Amino acid sequence: MTVLRWGIIGAGDIVRRRVAPAIVASPNCELTAISRSRAELAESFAAEFGAKRWYADWREMLADKEIDAVYVATPVFLHAEHAIAAAEAGKHVLCEKPMAMNTDECDRMIEACKSNGVKLGIAYYRRFYPVLERVRQLIASGEIGNPVIAQINSFEYVDLAADDPRGWFLEKSKSGGGPMMDFGCHRLEVLTDLFGDVRHSTSIVANVKFDREVEDTAATLLQFVSGPCASVTVTHAAREPQDTLDIFGTKGSLHIPVLNNGDIYIKIADTTRTESHPPHANVHQPLIDDFTEAILNEREPRITGKTGRMIADLIDQIYER
Repeated sequence: MTVLRWGIIGAGDIVRRRVAPAIVASPNCELTAISRSRAELAESFAAEFGAKRWYADWREMLADKEIDAVYVATPVFLHAEHAIAAAEAGKHVLCEKPMAMNTDECDRMIEACKSNGVKLGIAYYRRFYPVLERVRQLIASGEIGNPVIAQINSFEYVDLAADDPRGWFLEKSKSGGGPMMDFGCHRLEVLTDLFGDVRHSTSIVANVKFDREVEDTAATLLQFVSGPCASVTVTHAAREPQDTLDIFGTKGSLHIPVLNNGDIYIKIADTTRTESHPPHANVHQPLIDDFTEAILNEREPRITGKTGRMIADLIDQIYER
């Protein structure tokens, strides 16, 4: 195999802006098919991105023998069903985050992929951010000493209209939770990648502004086996957007005011220097490239089902389920 032939289940905003363009841009990929329940949208999406075929029924797409790998981009409550079916059809699976509704579903997904000899990856694309690679280097070098405290704020004001197509985000049975489930999971992945396993966690999940099935605000405190403590605070209710990462060590500190931009301020004693390590213009491109190379070179992707399950386990603890 020299080219990985992709099918995509679900064709919403993220797929249009990031996933499909990344597949099309890769010389080692081919976008073979799109599946979307609304046939007219599936057809137009396939035409827009040059996919050979489109399907209104995702089951028919999984029967397509010309597809090697599937990107699952459906609402969270469908991830396990779609990923397991894809694995049973012999397709490699790259699944949107969060991996599933709970760890039980994650276990079933992992077992299905293992039993059918296919790879499983989860779309925690921040793992590939150059600024986070730089953070890893700075911590490993000892320049800031031993990390003591890490703090993350992730704020995005979300007040969806009743007819918004993203309304499922606010239905607990479909989304599994509010901002902690949706984008807090990304920040938990960042911290576990930097510091490893979590020893202890405690959390607050609340509705500060909105009366809805899922929380609009949540905060969790973590202590890692390696020593550092961390906080992750997320909200749909604050007007000011936040996307921060601050790490305080015994000799200095690291400050990233906007994680998605890639600027970092390194403070050692009385000196501060600034570096810039922006992400790829399409943040999904390194994710797609890594998963593709993993298949073609018969290795594991950088972000496996094990990572997805670890984050799901933390989220289960946060929601006490």
